[in-house]
Amino acid sequence: MPSGVPPEQPRPTSRRRLPVLLAAVLVLVLAVVGLVVVRPGPVERWLADGPAAPSAEPPEPSPVAVLAGTDIGAPMPATDGLRAVLDPLIADTALGGRVHVSVTDALTGQQLFERGGGTGTVPASVTKLLTAVTVLTARGPGYRIPTTAVAGAQPGEVVLVGGGDPTLAAGPKGFYPGAASLEDLAEQVRTALGGTAPTRVVVDSSLYSGPRLEPGWDDDIPTGGYGAQMTALMLDGARKDPKAGQGWAERVNQPDLTAGRAFARLLGVPESEVRSGTAPAGSTETTETTEATESPGATGAPVGATGPGAQLGVVQSPPLIRLVDIMISDSDNIIGEALARQVALARGRPASFTGAASAMTEVLSELGLPTEGLALADGSGLSRRNLISPTLLTETLALAASPDRPELGGIFGGLPVGGWSGTLRDRYGSVPGTAAGAGTVRAKTGTLTGVHAIAGVVTTAEGRPLTFAVLTDRVPADGMEPARGALDRIAAALATCGCR
Repeated sequence: MPSGVPPEQPRPTSRRRLPVLLAAVLVLVLAVVGLVVVRPGPVERWLADGPAAPSAEPPEPSPVAVLAGTDIGAPMPATDGLRAVLDPLIADTALGGRVHVSVTDALTGQQLFERGGGTGTVPASVTKLLTAVTVLTARGPGYRIPTTAVAGAQPGEVVLVGGGDPTLAAGPKGFYPGAASLEDLAEQVRTALGGTAPTRVVVDSSLYSGPRLEPGWDDDIPTGGYGAQMTALMLDGARKDPKAGQGWAERVNQPDLTAGRAFARLLGVPESEVRSGTAPAGSTETTETTEATESPGATGAPVGATGPGAQLGVVQSPPLIRLVDIMISDSDNIIGEALARQVALARGRPASFTGAASAMTEVLSELGLPTEGLALADGSGLSRRNLISPTLLTETLALAASPDRPELGGIFGGLPVGGWSGTLRDRYGSVPGTAAGAGTVRAKTGTLTGVHAIAGVVTTAEGRPLTFAVLTDRVPADGMEPARGALDRIAAALATCGCR
């Protein structure tokens, strides 16, 4: 556990004031359930994969609304009213000895309540909210991560160059929907080689540097099924079985070489001829696309261009807006780490744990967000060395809902809904005092042994949208269920609050 940090003095009212137009944006983003499938404006372009084929199937019915509506004329809760409601709930001993809270009015950006709001606290998976905002800022929602094949230094060598796509699949149906396929890449290579048979596969995962496991991860993370060695080339988030369900899954020990062996099989190369290495000096730069405007399999590699370093093929990941959605809705740690490294690459930093943390902090500062008390060690939240303040989380959520930053709205599509989806599917209802949060709380959760957190948006009984964050990092090791119930009672209280 991190050493104790004395609580800050109460912070002054937030310096930012968001325009009332924010309410219209929140009505849009908070009404979406599950994956974002229809959004007007630039998002349609970010998600585009080309013209949709006509379908003979009847259109699906509209989803049932499960989220409370937002009323731009609803009154704002008063600080004294919030204090009267929240103070007894925060004092619940199930939350341990260190509980930090921030509640912000989403329409104005005004902080309405805080208890240690500016104090850095171990956040667990709510870290992914910062990862999402920074990668969407640094790369853009339509960016795709490439995986490239180039000709090796020796005749018959094919170099598989990892670009950091954690969703890459061996065949057409991997773990992640819409993932790029090594099968497609192998077909491009065969075409580019013009009939020349490859004899060796070289695996180049040198894009990532530094340790493959973050030093602040618990000892059981590598074998516990929720983390993996981070390499620039992997299949299905390093899962041993791409058909494994969500959550826990056994991971392979060498994700990059495992991918290389799969590629070799597709090319008809013996697995004994797979080795680690790097692409020839002066080879074609890793292909990048900043908007999803061309086919993910497009390569442009001319047939017969097989000199050392010549590009033989490239496939692209789904656009980042989809990866962000998966990361948040499924709390996917491997995608979280991969996206953090994309922030580092976009900012010219090493694609390592430290490079990613530095780049993310830089982007957050440039966005004008309060980084006091912030210390980042990874992008997934698995590290106990992470420290994030509740105020940073609530202001980040408010900024993402701002009409001035439409590219950041992608973080809301994957937020679980209380009593409905994701990590909140089975919460808000079974524990006394939490039922009001069902359908009104939309939030990212975080859990490590002794650490429990929640941060998201909630609509009051009168229709006022609020952003909130509650972080606690000194809960007894056997206190997970009581702590979750206590967190949910706080969010549910906001949902019932008039508090004036």
